[in-house]
Amino acid sequence: MKKFITVLTTLMVMGAACLFAEDAEKAQAAAAGAGSAIKYIAAAIAVGIACISGGAAVGKIGSAAMGAMAENAELSGKALPFVGLAEGICLWGFLVALFIIIM
Repeated sequence: MKKFITVLTTLMVMGAACLFAEDAEKAQAAAAGAGSAIKYIAAAIAVGIACISGGAAVGKIGSAAMGAMAENAELSGKALPFVGLAEGICLWGFLVALFIIIM
């Protein structure tokens, strides 16, 4: 009878340990899920702000470049690289978002 009580007590302790270990894993998974959600929100904000500002820059630079080219066609080679620089803002926002998601 004494062995039976010892075995039964051991099984109950092991069962309780497994039950609490499972709850700890669920808590860690829930915490990891909240952290990844914040990462995705930060990446979306980085891309969104970069693309909006890049679009505004391309609009202003592009209209000024077209006005300059209307007056003097030789300025087209000098004005178009500035439009490319403004589009680079969007690419930097995309790279920042990738780094946020990877880390």
